Amino acid sequence: MKATEVPEIAGAYLFEPTPYADERGFFCRTFDADVVRSVGLDPDAFVQDSLSRSVRGVLRGLHLRSGAGEAKLVRCSYGQIFDVVVDLRADSPTYLERAFFELSDETQATLYIPAGCAHGFQALSETADTSYRIDRPHDPAEDVTIAFDDPELAIPWPLPVTSASARDHKAPSLAEVLRQRKG
Repeated sequence: MKATEVPEIAGAYLFEPTPYADERGFFCRTFDADVVRSVGLDPDAFVQDSLSRSVRGVLRGLHLRSGAGEAKLVRCSYGQIFDVVVDLRADSPTYLERAFFELSDETQATLYIPAGCAHGFQALSETADTSYRIDRPHDPAEDVTIAFDDPELAIPWPLPVTSASARDHKAPSLAEVLRQRKG
């Protein structure tokens, strides 16, 4: 497994496994505590695993947590997604930068998203299962959502949005969220 820094987002990493393929399919390690530790992350900090299933065109995000934030490891375990990270840490050298990834079951790459960054994705395949490993128990009172279609962010979603939650459709702009965080 190889860990690569994401240049657009300070503190973000892409973990790429080494698959072993044969006539049966493939096998790969999708989490390795030693590799996670080698880039300065605590592998024992992750306390919750979650899974979402989406169909082609579904968009989830942009989400983040208030307070201490929430760091995540995100992987598309089945299918393919277009994944987006926006750095909203005011003290970060990559503040307001965006990074885009295609995560898929072909590579089984895992993206580490630091606390304080917004995250969202769109399903590109007919079915996409996205796995999350999160470093804090979920508290709905800390949920923050930013409009996925905010022109300031200009995220190049690859497909028309076929479905999103009511919360995602009603989300405020990035400018409004930043005003609320300062206030």
